[in-house]
Amino acid sequence: MLNEPTLDKLQTLKLTGMRAAFEDQLAQPAAQELSFDERLALLLDREILARDNRRLTRLLKAARLRIPGACLEDIDYRHPRGLQRAQMTQLGAGQWIHHHHNVLLTGPTGTGKTYLACALGNQASRQGLATRYYRLPRLLEHLHIAHADGSYPRLMQQLARTELLILDDWAIAPLTSSERHDLMELIEDRHGLRSTLIASQLPVEHWHDYLGEPTLADAILDRLLHNAHRLPLKGSSLRQTTTIEAEQ
Repeated sequence: MLNEPTLDKLQTLKLTGMRAAFEDQLAQPAAQELSFDERLALLLDREILARDNRRLTRLLKAARLRIPGACLEDIDYRHPRGLQRAQMTQLGAGQWIHHHHNVLLTGPTGTGKTYLACALGNQASRQGLATRYYRLPRLLEHLHIAHADGSYPRLMQQLARTELLILDDWAIAPLTSSERHDLMELIEDRHGLRSTLIASQLPVEHWHDYLGEPTLADAILDRLLHNAHRLPLKGSSLRQTTTIEAEQ
């Protein structure tokens, strides 16, 4: 009972990790044999761990990854799609994000582009970096609506601050003139300041034609391709391979 006020104060101060650790110590007679310094260190470690876990939960929720459970450890390197373990390990370290580089993931349908993009997004979130996943058509739709309701500046500011922006399904549909200009503004805001990961079925050498207007295409590609890490995937669909293996 004498410890109830202390527990209440820890809760009031939102030191929930420390409160839980203190309760554990009270329930374990062996903990009473530790010195004050040792017990305090354990309480602080528990609080730091709890805060780190809460922050990670917030980051992963905000990232809205299409495949939330995607992780680098589960990537299949057996399928012959040109994916190099060493390159993924290097990207997983996250230095490319700190250096504001981009990643361009291209390849046929079913080669795992979305999974790889989400795995890198998951890894970035675990490293404490603000991440956001979008399908490009959906993002362009959001920007169109934002023009109409007056939220465009705020949305663009949010996108500009995001440390890793993942744009999936790049070049899956033709661009309108306004969408092309919005895309230019987005890429310009992030160039040299934040990292963008693009996943697309269309090879990079065809992106200029996709973007359409030569002047804007030149400007967009100049910013995207500068200091970009390219992962051109190849081969048949992983889904098809999995189905064949399951039938054998």
